[in-house]
Amino acid sequence: MPAEWEPHEATWLSWPHNEQTWPGAFEPIPDLFAQITAVLTESELVRINVADAERAEDVSQLLKRGGVHPDAVRFHFNPTNDAWVRDHGPIYIVREDTAADSPRAILDWHYNAWGGKYPPYDLDNAVPSRIAEESGEPRFEPGMVLEGGSIDVNGRGALLTTESCLLNPNRNPDLSRDQIEQALKDNLGVTHILWLGDGIAGDDTDGHVDDLTRFVSPDTVVTVVEEDPQDENYQPLQENLARLKSMTDQDGKPLRVVTLPMPRAIYFDDRRLPASYANFYIANRRVLVPVFGDKHDQPALETLQTLFPDRLVVGIDCTPLVWGLGAIHCATQQQPAV
Repeated sequence: MPAEWEPHEATWLSWPHNEQTWPGAFEPIPDLFAQITAVLTESELVRINVADAERAEDVSQLLKRGGVHPDAVRFHFNPTNDAWVRDHGPIYIVREDTAADSPRAILDWHYNAWGGKYPPYDLDNAVPSRIAEESGEPRFEPGMVLEGGSIDVNGRGALLTTESCLLNPNRNPDLSRDQIEQALKDNLGVTHILWLGDGIAGDDTDGHVDDLTRFVSPDTVVTVVEEDPQDENYQPLQENLARLKSMTDQDGKPLRVVTLPMPRAIYFDDRRLPASYANFYIANRRVLVPVFGDKHDQPALETLQTLFPDRLVVGIDCTPLVWGLGAIHCATQQQPAV
């Protein structure tokens, strides 16, 4: 599995339509997805899953009003239950020998809506197989529940994940830690698994790593920290930071660890939301970063701009989006170039 910063052919989106994902707050979401699409098309092709041609036309008109050129997007008729393509979409792997007959393939992990929390999810679970059928690319079924947001790789053999998610019995109750590690190694081409502990408060995924810690180069990670000792995120994030400082990469070299702040606690209807600057997406020439109208927005953007000097870092207000318990990385999935 290539690192996210390696060249993309395209970025996948699943267009939002399920108003129950944002109860009472769906109205701004399509426009926010249009804004994300507009920034992505400055960098690469965007592939969009929609239910049918009628829905594609509606979305096309919205994107046109937002200044997106029609040639910059492709619509794919793959109906979905929800919009979080990071978790239900295809995870791509590539051959080192790109001259092979099939230089790229799709991994079709089982998807159960984060431990069966949000049925139905049958349409989402079918998305990778539908995309493989349309593209004609090989598809492999690892036979394990896995969401894309629960892993992050450096493209050299190291993989980040969390115990709270991958070892949760609501995913793969019949698999041991060793068996899960082996499945990751066998299917993703990684050799070194880096385990963090718990996720951030409000995260209904049981602790996806893309709200915590991300590779930004083969030897460097960014990780979120909470400055307020009274905040419920303080202790688990300190524990993850301590783990990272003791970790090495696939070659036994210590990781370089850079910290990002956490935004203020955001609530909707008395529920804490999983707002995090770590939920950014690395496109070919852009880095899309969730911001929240917070004093920490600018320092987070400046830190990431320093780490991605050859890409433009763009902040997008994701306060409405995070009410659906996800942000930019959750809504995107890279298709690596071959």
